[in-house]
Amino acid sequence: MIYIFLSGGLAQHESFDLKPDAPMEIRGEFKPIRTRTPGLHICEHLPRLAKISNKWSLVRSLTHGSNDHSFSHHVMLTGRSELPIGIDRTKPQKSDHPSMAALATALLPRTNNLPPAIVLPDKLVHRTGSVLPGQFGATLGAKHDPWFLEMSPYHPKHYGAFPQYLFHHERGFEVDESLCFQAPHLSLPHGLTLDRVMDRVSLRNALEQQTDDLTTIAGDVSFDATRQAAVSLLGNRKVHEAFSLDKVEPKWLDRYGRHSFGWSLLMARRLVESGVRMVQVNLGNNETWDTHQAAFPNLKNHLLPPMDQAVSALIEDLDAQGLLDESLIVMGSEFGRTPKISKLSATALPGRDHWGSVQSLLIAGGGVKGGRVIGASDKTGGYPASDPQTPENLAATIYEALGLPREQMWQDFTGRPHTLYMGSPIAGLV
Repeated sequence: MIYIFLSGGLAQHESFDLKPDAPMEIRGEFKPIRTRTPGLHICEHLPRLAKISNKWSLVRSLTHGSNDHSFSHHVMLTGRSELPIGIDRTKPQKSDHPSMAALATALLPRTNNLPPAIVLPDKLVHRTGSVLPGQFGATLGAKHDPWFLEMSPYHPKHYGAFPQYLFHHERGFEVDESLCFQAPHLSLPHGLTLDRVMDRVSLRNALEQQTDDLTTIAGDVSFDATRQAAVSLLGNRKVHEAFSLDKVEPKWLDRYGRHSFGWSLLMARRLVESGVRMVQVNLGNNETWDTHQAAFPNLKNHLLPPMDQAVSALIEDLDAQGLLDESLIVMGSEFGRTPKISKLSATALPGRDHWGSVQSLLIAGGGVKGGRVIGASDKTGGYPASDPQTPENLAATIYEALGLPREQMWQDFTGRPHTLYMGSPIAGLV
């Protein structure tokens, strides 16, 4: 499965749950457009997704109780509404709940000896340097951290899909030629001793020597499964090709978009094809989708177009290859945004604040029937009006798609058993 995470908070009113009959301070500036599905309308700035609405469905009623970025990241990356005792909004803790990607790493068998779960193109980091909680193994143990393939080095000043859609929330479009999308740095879970692997060097430039070194080490009886996965990553031709944009035909780059959103989802598709079971794609670091100000121009010009292009290309391509039915795609954020438009200051252009009470999710593939809408928000888009869904329901949907049984348990680093399923899969999708 592919979990597309829009860090910052996608506004439901400006994407998949417009309220055209509400007052202006609620409905905002964007207009709804028809989709291929009769009666289903979405934002005018998502035309490509509108054309293939028969291949995806919506959940318009996912809800949880946090309006805080860090806490809500933890909630939506772990699939657990209840926050752990001692959670720190500025850094991960061993007492945090494990992420869904970490649980996939621990519980799923390897295909082609590749890591079961990979996160790209970078960790979720705030411009202050704080690493957002909920991304790691935590109580599951650091050895089960998902693999982070950092192809888009974190930069504290900018937002969006560079280079074409790089922007700042106040200043608008920006140019920074120092940013690049590169062969990933291979990041192993904490505690491993393969220094050559953990060195921040280009995977392609060091590939041949690292493969030889790791293959030699693999003969050691102490060489464990995680290190074997490193060998497989370094020795798998398809994976290498997935990392190399210079080996991608121009037509595919044009199709997904010559920007970091497009490149990231193109990599995710190729990793799934290579045998990686779960890929989490962070489309936008530094809480890119946090549209407190200048929401309408920033969404229209910098955020919705690259997302629309890349996500629609991913869905269409998996479908064309016959892989969509067996590959679940979920796109969501840590929360939605407030029903009422507001301003940060008298001079700021309007936007919306944080809002955990309701958000919309796009779900495709994995047996999900297209053109369906699960749940509804109220007339202002502020709270679920019907069929509320929780992060636990979402997590159960993901675990079921990954083939994990309902009775599955996991053990924390002290050996205590825990239930995997904290809710039921979202009903009505299949």
